[in-house]
Formats: sequence, structure tokens, C-alpha cells
Amino acid sequence: MSRIGKKVINVPAGTKVDVKAQVITATGKLGTLSYTVPADIAIKLDNGTLTLSIDEKRAKELNAIHGTTRANVFNIIEGVTNGFSKNLEINGLGYRASVAGKKLTLELGFSHPVVLEVPEGLTVAADPKSNLLEIKGSNKFAVGDFAAKIRRIRPPEPYKGSGIKYQGEHIARKAGKTAAGGK
Repeated sequence: MSRIGKKVINVPAGTKVDVKAQVITATGKLGTLSYTVPADIAIKLDNGTLTLSIDEKRAKELNAIHGTTRANVFNIIEGVTNGFSKNLEINGLGYRASVAGKKLTLELGFSHPVVLEVPEGLTVAADPKSNLLEIKGSNKFAVGDFAAKIRRIRPPEPYKGSGIKYQGEHIARKAGKTAAGGK
């Protein structure tokens, strides 16, 4: 049986969880999210704790989906309670980002600025002095997906390190031509 799937999910105060058939709906200060649990997984909500269980006879075949389902349910509860955020660093001469309403404008050395529409449920904040971009939201998948979409526009290159990277991400740097020759 899955070790992660067996863990009990504690529902924090101020967060309301409803279970109807196989749909779990979590409502908190940051909104409402729902998740449809596979039919082979039983849901039990009791005194602020949520337990997901599977049939012991089919544990071998349901092991992976059990842990994944528990993690997804935990993420919707965590999302409506505290939310999720990703920070991106923009490195490069003349590279900058600005936010106006629901539009994110990136100047990344192309002949034109790149304008992205911020998805519903997400907020983006740009700090022009430190060239940091913070993406916040209650849906973990949406936050990570939008951050990855931004990073894909100009990934960090290994020689100068210019581009967009996650905060704290290590970029393996390469030596230039002068260091490689060695004459």
C-alpha cells in the first residue's frame, strides 16, 4: 500500500471541505477548488481529517494512483488555505518585466516585447529593481505551468547565464572559447 496515500490530511481551520460522491470540494480564503477522485478510492471525512483508502486486495495495482490522488487532494486544500507561488529571476542586459492589469510584458532582447495574458486565478508581481517575477495562485498546477511558460520564452544560457530562471535554480556554466584553447 502507498505510504503517501495512507497519510491523513488534516483540514485547517477556516477551510471547508465537502465530499459528494467522488468529488472533493475545498473552500478557503483564496477561493474554491475541486478534484474528482478515481472510483477505486474511498473517501472518509471525519472531524477535520480526510482519509483516502483503497481495497487491500487490489493494493498492488492501485498503489500509484492512491499516492497521486492523496497528493492532489492535499494540494487543493493547501491551495485554498495558503496558496502557492513561484519566483523567477530575469538576468540579462536590458531584460525587464512589467505588469499592467492582466498583461505581462517581457523585454528579453528580441526585436519586440513579449506580451502574455495572465491566466484567471493567478496574480503576477514584477519588481523592476531586482528583476524578480512572482507568480501566485491557489492552483499549484496553474502556477507551475505559467512559470514554466514564461521560462521557456528565454531559458538561461550556459555561457553568460542570461535568461529567465527559477529563483534558487543552479545553472551549470561553461567556459568560453579563450579558456578552452589553452595555448
